[in-house]
Amino acid sequence: MTDILTLRGARPYGAEPVDVVIRDGIIAEIGLAGSVETAGEVVDVSGRWIGPGLWDSHVHFTQHVTRLRRIDLTETRSAQDVLDTVIRARAGGASLIGGMLMGYGFRDGLWSEPATLAALDAVISDVPVVLVSGDLHCGWFNSAAAAHLDVKIDATGVLREGPWIELLHSFDTASDLPFEAYQEAAQAAAARGVVGIVEFETTDNVAEWRERIANGLTSLRVDTAVWPDRLEEAIAAGLRTGDALDDQGLATFGRLKVVVDGSLNTRTAWCWDPYPGLDPADPHVCGMESVPVPELRRLLERAREAGIEAAVHAIGDRANSEVLDTFAELGMQGVIEHAQLVREDDFSRFAELGLAASIQPEHAMDDRDVADHHWAGRTAHAFAFGSLHRSGAELRLGSDAPVAPLDPWISISAATSRSRGERDSWHPEQRLPLDVALASSARSTLEVGQPADLVIVDRDPNACDRDELRDMPVAATLLGGRFTHRTF
Repeated sequence: MTDILTLRGARPYGAEPVDVVIRDGIIAEIGLAGSVETAGEVVDVSGRWIGPGLWDSHVHFTQHVTRLRRIDLTETRSAQDVLDTVIRARAGGASLIGGMLMGYGFRDGLWSEPATLAALDAVISDVPVVLVSGDLHCGWFNSAAAAHLDVKIDATGVLREGPWIELLHSFDTASDLPFEAYQEAAQAAAARGVVGIVEFETTDNVAEWRERIANGLTSLRVDTAVWPDRLEEAIAAGLRTGDALDDQGLATFGRLKVVVDGSLNTRTAWCWDPYPGLDPADPHVCGMESVPVPELRRLLERAREAGIEAAVHAIGDRANSEVLDTFAELGMQGVIEHAQLVREDDFSRFAELGLAASIQPEHAMDDRDVADHHWAGRTAHAFAFGSLHRSGAELRLGSDAPVAPLDPWISISAATSRSRGERDSWHPEQRLPLDVALASSARSTLEVGQPADLVIVDRDPNACDRDELRDMPVAATLLGGRFTHRTF
């Protein structure tokens, strides 16, 4: 039996109203309103605006779900702010997660006083405390947490990069998140026009998303990444990039994720120039290699042999240069995640090598002051979305949720305005045109033969200012022709 839906009087962005006929999840016909013979269920869109459904191309979904269960540190501006917030939460009866008091969201890149083990121990020592940084690249522990988790920490109390990232998913497993929490987060994404995400959790994403979909989480499409520790398992299972993972066709096997360097806020992004204020003799004065280039090459070669594409995290300008070189040597296409600082000579190489740049525009708003300080003199090449676009690079917009909100309209606003709140546009020459930002947030188009993954909004994006884009009212979202969110 054919499943048919007609959307009557929908207005493509900046255009006149049309009728859209959907058959079996595919756009079958588009014509001027009133010129198309309606069929099946008819829904009056009443002149609202319609466009392709939106994707978030970089998500850590479990971290995103878990964030709401942790002490909110996102508004803190110093080590003392963090300590005061933790003290208040403890006094207010904050719940333990997996036997630990956990917080999320501090950013220490501009703190005048650093984090220390002694300071955190001084305020809470009777229970383990783990505070997760806003960029997910480090954690601040007290001594009880270090003992509880059997990890070695120095006088800072901060664990960074590889050893830290290995712990992240273990926290979430221990927290025993209910299925309903995932369902609610997926529904909230659908309510913002999201039809799909790229999942980069450091876990068995294939098994976990198969289970979630089987249990009824069907409001999102998901591309699942695999990390190096599970690469051989995926190869043994015969998985290749693009393979369907469930009977409903919602989950697909994505790419090998490799993290080559750290992050800006933790001063571990791998750069050509040193970070200010660090000892020149420090082995990480220019950041660090999380995965050495020879190992990156080996992993990518192994993945390529098995038909698995790659998504490589590179934030610093040296990391981007080295990753571009590696893709060039292997003659391999793929995605560079973040591409936050890029040398002028490297912009054109993205398009030349067939590499996409997966960018997170809201990070530029969060990190502009940190970049101005730690990348002083180089910020014309930082978060350089405009330069990437003008060089011909394919762009994919995302949030890195929970690092930024899982809301494509926020990403689109940040990409096109490079401003937020009362602040002027930061390097306005790096703004993206609206049509580019919209296209980079979707995987389909509003055309016959395309999947009926659609978003219906109450405003024409072309007529919106910066804040109207951020707060775009989403009236409905359709995934394969079925409503996953609807307000009318």
